[in-house]
Amino acid sequence: MEEKILKEIYESLSKGHKAALVTITDIKGSTPRKKGSLMAVWEDGRIEGSVGGGNIEYSAIEKAIECIKKETDGQFEFELNDEGDLHMQCGGKATLYVKIFKPRSKLLIIGAGHIGVELFKLAKVIDFYTVIFDDREEFANEKRFNSADEIIVGDIGGKLSQYPIDENTYIIIVTRGHKCDADALKVTAESDASYIGMIGSRKKTEFVMKNLIGEGIGREALKKVYAPIGINISSQEPNEIAFGIMSEILMVKNEGSLQHLKDIKKVDF
Repeated sequence: MEEKILKEIYESLSKGHKAALVTITDIKGSTPRKKGSLMAVWEDGRIEGSVGGGNIEYSAIEKAIECIKKETDGQFEFELNDEGDLHMQCGGKATLYVKIFKPRSKLLIIGAGHIGVELFKLAKVIDFYTVIFDDREEFANEKRFNSADEIIVGDIGGKLSQYPIDENTYIIIVTRGHKCDADALKVTAESDASYIGMIGSRKKTEFVMKNLIGEGIGREALKKVYAPIGINISSQEPNEIAFGIMSEILMVKNEGSLQHLKDIKKVDF
């Protein structure tokens, strides 16, 4: 049973879904299940395994769903008698720990050129789930992107329009030209992605944005796009450009700021 529970959690993570693992970490007196019993819980209320059935399990599922929504672990104690909230007759006490498992943040690198390669290297160090898009197989392949989680070759707009994008997704548009950039932005601008950035000069950005507005893409959605892309810390070298882009993504992802830590956490000496 334990193997099946862990396998179900792993498969959920690979599909981009969160899950909770509930474990009985301590018991005193009589309880429905023994210490170490496991149960997986999903946000929709689905479960695998058991921590005792009845009111204790019902309450544990509710607590686990709350933890999933908050993305925080939790520990809970349950009195299994008439005096407790569960009104059970076991007479014992159980402590349950809820561990939340979140899928890796997903980075879509749209464009497999020089900057795309450098972005991929950094993304793997930070442990993003990386997906490479390009319409050129000679660029988007396992030799250039060894250990990429996914490599998708074909019409960029068409492939992107079929790809699932949620709030745990970050998108970088660095294709070989403004036409492909526009195709990628057109199908992602109004998505739920937490970050969308497009490379290029201010002039190119204005050209692409105005054309997309003319094609019906919402102005407010386009205003959220980071373009020109990246933080102003790099030279014109691909590896430094990639570093500036990934710095911007981390700032958005972790709700950071452009302040020096020494200015925030002053040291007296």
